[in-house]
Amino acid sequence: MRRKVLIDTDTASDDAVALIMALRSPLVEVVAITVVAGNVPLEQATQNALFTVELCGSAVPVYAGAAKPLQRELEPATWFHGMDGLGDCGYAPAARKAEAAHAVDAIVAAAREHPGLEVITLGPLTNLALALEREPGIVANISRCVVMGGAACCEGNVTPAAEFNIWVDPEAARAVFLSGLPIEMVGWELSRHDAVLNESDIAAVMALGTPLAEFAIGCNGRAREAYLEQTGEHGISLPDPIAMAVLLHPELVLDSSEHFVGIETKSELTRGMTVVDRLNVTDDARNEHVWSEVRSREKKGKICWKLDVAGWKRLLRESLT
Repeated sequence: MRRKVLIDTDTASDDAVALIMALRSPLVEVVAITVVAGNVPLEQATQNALFTVELCGSAVPVYAGAAKPLQRELEPATWFHGMDGLGDCGYAPAARKAEAAHAVDAIVAAAREHPGLEVITLGPLTNLALALEREPGIVANISRCVVMGGAACCEGNVTPAAEFNIWVDPEAARAVFLSGLPIEMVGWELSRHDAVLNESDIAAVMALGTPLAEFAIGCNGRAREAYLEQTGEHGISLPDPIAMAVLLHPELVLDSSEHFVGIETKSELTRGMTVVDRLNVTDDARNEHVWSEVRSREKKGKICWKLDVAGWKRLLRESLT
């Protein structure tokens, strides 16, 4: 039996590739795609999700959700993904429309209907935080919550301290990380260095000769340029597809451990920082006043430290074949 999965996304170029991986996988059934504002405004992100679903020939329902963070104005990443989120390649709008129901209602309904549901978040955590606020009991029905977000014990990609998805809506991230969900954090750092698609990898994908392969590379054209500007590294970095690879094949994580994670919401300097207690010092008396709420959670977060890079790239090629 295929595992039931719900995908929450702020659909831009790397999200689209992640959607393709899930929609084409024989291991999972995507019961819903919920969309949140993040990389691009909500309307554009929804259109991008619909376009990708249509490209895959899928009938999975798409639901639009939160148009802005819980307490802040949206600050998108159009400089990285292009104004349309898909590299400004001029793709025609999808014929399909989003469902009438709100994404938050869809998340609650899916969790109730599918005990053991696996959830993966590819954008800010606003939709999921709102769903948990409305119906905290859905935590018991969610068996995994893979979060593409954060930067575990390393620099961020939007500030020196924070990764974009968490930084956009740190209040939502804090609520989700405190909810007791079985979180698996796949940080931005796992998509760097050897995990980046290099020239040889890109050529191998293009040699597949399929529309999906061409789309995966084409829609990431601007992201490829922006990644070079940002890091000085050549190639295409794909954090969302790597998180999807972890959801589909947990064995691709070669090293992981469980730790308390705090999300900074008050400091402008470290807004959105994922503070991972890697040395497990939160029980020290000197940390009592800072970590008491985090320690009261039932579950620690699972932090993914090391990825099977060859396995991830192989899975990507298989998904686009």
